[in-house]
Amino acid sequence: MAPPRAEDLDSERLENCRVLPGDCLNDVIISTEGKRFRLGPGLRQEGETVVACKCGILRKKEPNILWIDSYQKRYVPVRGETVLGIVVGKTGDVFKVDIGGSVPASLSYLAFEGATKRNRPNVVIGDVVFGRLLVANRDMEPDLVCMDSGGRSAGLGVVSGGFMFQCSLGLVRKILSPECTLIKQLGQLIPVELAVGMNGRIWLRSKTLSSTITAMNAISSAEWMTEAEIRLMVHKLQDSFLGV
Repeated sequence: MAPPRAEDLDSERLENCRVLPGDCLNDVIISTEGKRFRLGPGLRQEGETVVACKCGILRKKEPNILWIDSYQKRYVPVRGETVLGIVVGKTGDVFKVDIGGSVPASLSYLAFEGATKRNRPNVVIGDVVFGRLLVANRDMEPDLVCMDSGGRSAGLGVVSGGFMFQCSLGLVRKILSPECTLIKQLGQLIPVELAVGMNGRIWLRSKTLSSTITAMNAISSAEWMTEAEIRLMVHKLQDSFLGV
């Protein structure tokens, strides 16, 4: 079925557009010839009608992606997304990785930079891996890789040390959006290594345990904060570090 034809959003009506499951969204779409939308999480097409299947706020990403921004902790794998997972088992030459979905993802030992039959990666049960979903659909179990299309690790692979914590999917999308400056401001105050998974898991590592806990608490607290409130929070953290 082809995506809906009709397609540009009225920006004024889109702002703070809250929807419930079953709501028809055709009334916020303006006909613009030659454009088509890609429907993301929370939206589905029924004939010529776009319907919400989650409650939340309708969002648009340029140039043509629509989705419902909702408070959700259960992760539904999406091809191309980066995720943090825990190795929970091994079957032959394939690792089983818990990424928070309904079934574990598969990770081949060859899906690492420079891996061969002789040179196998040092991965054991319990390791945390940062990878990208190569295959993700409802008919197959997810397939995970720890390298880019050029065979480079590109920051993916086993992450050691540090601390991983769970958060909502909405917080992950918030801190990864260009409008959110939390990570940039926090990085100027606390040197920290960070890996953010679209499955609602965040791994971070800092020089000391106290700075790691401080960074984790700051990120967790920012979910319902505005940009002004985030700047104020970081300013207070800075004062506490300086002993003011």
